[in-house]
Amino acid sequence: MTLELRGVRKDYGGVEVLHGVDLVGRPGEVLAVVGANGAGKSTLIKILSGAQSMSAGEMRIDGEAAEFRSPHDAHARGIRTVYQELSIVPGLSVTENLLMGNFPKRRGLIDWAAAHARARELLESIGFGAIDPRTLAGRLSVARQQMVEIAKALVSEPRVLVLDEPSAVLAGSDLESLFALVRRLRERGVLVIYVSHRLAEVMELATSIVVVKDGRVIATTEPARTSESELIGLMAGRRLEQIYPDRRAEPGEVRLSVHGLTRRGEFEDVSFALRAGEIVGLFGLVGSGRSELARCVFGAEPATSGQVKVAGGDVRFRAPSDAIAAGLALVTEDRKRTGLVGGMSVLDNIGLTTMYGMRRGPLIDAARRRERVGEMIDRLSIQPAHCASMRVVNLSGGNQQKAVLAKWLLAEPRVLILDEPTRGVDMSTRIAIYRMIDDLARDGLAVLLISSDLTEVLGATDRILVMNQGRVTGELRSDRTTEDEILAHAIGQAA
Repeated sequence: MTLELRGVRKDYGGVEVLHGVDLVGRPGEVLAVVGANGAGKSTLIKILSGAQSMSAGEMRIDGEAAEFRSPHDAHARGIRTVYQELSIVPGLSVTENLLMGNFPKRRGLIDWAAAHARARELLESIGFGAIDPRTLAGRLSVARQQMVEIAKALVSEPRVLVLDEPSAVLAGSDLESLFALVRRLRERGVLVIYVSHRLAEVMELATSIVVVKDGRVIATTEPARTSESELIGLMAGRRLEQIYPDRRAEPGEVRLSVHGLTRRGEFEDVSFALRAGEIVGLFGLVGSGRSELARCVFGAEPATSGQVKVAGGDVRFRAPSDAIAAGLALVTEDRKRTGLVGGMSVLDNIGLTTMYGMRRGPLIDAARRRERVGEMIDRLSIQPAHCASMRVVNLSGGNQQKAVLAKWLLAEPRVLILDEPTRGVDMSTRIAIYRMIDDLARDGLAVLLISSDLTEVLGATDRILVMNQGRVTGELRSDRTTEDEILAHAIGQAA
């Protein structure tokens, strides 16, 4: 299928966010769309998927005019979209999510044996065979849920597949499976529209690259004719010479220590320490137990055994509220489900963790709360600048992530745990987050940075803990190790 957009415009309430976008994708191409948060990529995806209509312009499919009034219209023309934010039903099995509305039946009833077999066959055919189709989707890691989302979109064998940040939570073999899948789809003649902030994979996978800035296409190029640094310059409007801050001085006293922490079935005998002014990376492949460890330290999940100390004193967190009171903060990996309340305003989201600390008598001091939240919006440059009254879901992905960070920084923690803090954000926002984390460390915070991005783990940290199958298999100095050495520890093959 050849898909063309000509002069596409979109406005919301008189404010135009797409200004005459032109785009052409052909069968067997991987058309990458890159741009900073707020550039208009999400709006473009919604138009392609039928979730929103264009205000002006033209869409053509194989030379014929087309107009989508709903996602159903896009599906009917062979277009499927996998959004960055997950949409699977957590209370249903993987099979039910994949085959919803299309179950095999026998004598008028669902043939579950055939359904599970069909789901397993589909997962194996696209390289995701490690997922058990009988498992409840909500019990899968975020990375595996993302893989189910992609599989669900492929059930109907689309002619155009739109992938919005498909690799944001994938690493190791899961990432390799995604890349192999994209290449197979290309060989089958499927047009893949690939939206990603990870420029290295864009350069590896794409046949052509469209750069979007401020609602306009400002460049169309190919990997052989450009470089990552040139793309960053186009996206940001300036050259970005240094991504990661300089190394910090020697750290101070121990702020958080973990001794022999175990949660049966998830991780075992984990010990480490975080010091004031230090950024420690935590790397591991999907299933290594890194996020489960973070939740346990924060009191969101109970430990089977082990000990946690804050500032040298034993603590036992029965709930996250106990951890917050002790000076800990956790930015989770899934901002949609556990970081933000989508129906609430930016003001209410940022003020959530400090609500009870801003009371005047029995009531919340609304003026003080608005002032403090406004300071955080300014400090983190959350856009648009006057967004306090906006629903947080109307912010771009990068600005939503900043709002989550602002919520926790307002609580003035002493230990900050960050689980995939740059997931789904553009390079400019990434750099702002790295510099903010560095400033916090220089101010004395102890930071644990959990990431599936090897370059990030190497560049933004002082030390790296590596996990494999629920155990810490290595502790490395960031300035004295390599990606290969980290991966060797992560797969249990270190010398």
